[in-house]
Amino acid sequence: MITPSDFIRIDYTPDLTLAGIAYACRSLAYTYNRMGGSAAHRMRRIVIGKAVELAFRRRLSAQGIPHDNLGTTHFTDPDHYDLALGGRRCDIKSYHISDKNRIRELNRDPSCLLDASALVPLDQATNTRFENHDLYIFAFVTGLIAPRLDDFSRLVAAGQLIYLIHPFPRAWSRPETWQSLGGLALKADIPHTLQVELGGQDRDHRFQTEQITLEPLRRTPVQQDFYSISYLHVSQPPEGRVGISSPLFKEPYLIAPEAWENIWIYGMDIFLTGFMARGEYLQQAQRLPAGSRVFQYHHTRTPNLNLPVRDLYPLQYLFQQVKEWDQMRR
Repeated sequence: MITPSDFIRIDYTPDLTLAGIAYACRSLAYTYNRMGGSAAHRMRRIVIGKAVELAFRRRLSAQGIPHDNLGTTHFTDPDHYDLALGGRRCDIKSYHISDKNRIRELNRDPSCLLDASALVPLDQATNTRFENHDLYIFAFVTGLIAPRLDDFSRLVAAGQLIYLIHPFPRAWSRPETWQSLGGLALKADIPHTLQVELGGQDRDHRFQTEQITLEPLRRTPVQQDFYSISYLHVSQPPEGRVGISSPLFKEPYLIAPEAWENIWIYGMDIFLTGFMARGEYLQQAQRLPAGSRVFQYHHTRTPNLNLPVRDLYPLQYLFQQVKEWDQMRR
């Protein structure tokens, strides 16, 4: 049904990662952790998903394809859908390929994606929120990650961007009782000045950030009133512990130097492969158990439905259909 010439290949640019990080920082505490793993790992998945969604919307605009993103909700609520084409809601499924051998293989011969798996998590596939005429769109992103502390100095020396973050546990990021965290204060066991960004929510659940300059061993009060803390972001790897205190907690929350992770995605390419209506996908796809090896992952973390990419339909065909649907709706 589809050939490599039908793939839409888009350069992955740093602004896509920035947009994804902005969304991930706000929504992390309210996203479903289907895949497991660390909070930073989950943030990288969110970054990839949002980056692909933005790149796809840009391509639609560039080609004059009518669409809407009315399914977007407040960051504390699940999105109803990524966007809509011709009145059909679209769910964009994005897969991150970070294995260097896979990336080289794909760069040499994009046709290898034909045998890749167009996966839909089983719990999503059975969700009745989507109608059978709604659409699944499948994308693959090539890009490296560098999460470890020993990567940081090498990346900085090479002029690469990093984004160091520490996501906070649920007691701070999504407390059971919605009340002010009181007079927050930060203190760092560091030899040099450190710039930090604190992100969380205010009394009305609005997201807010505060930029703070920490001096060595000096207690620095937070000026804004936070009701939750989602993350702390630092401009450079701290050489010592960073702590935050609240009157609601008996002990300060301490972040060790090794507890920071780099969530920057060193993206290369986005491959928009194809699409299929949900109803047809459910009829054709086969169940794939958790732990299965697929092209994009060493093993899947959850049960999925699976269909080879080669069985999808070309996106250019969809774009032509969307223009016709749009004319019919006028």
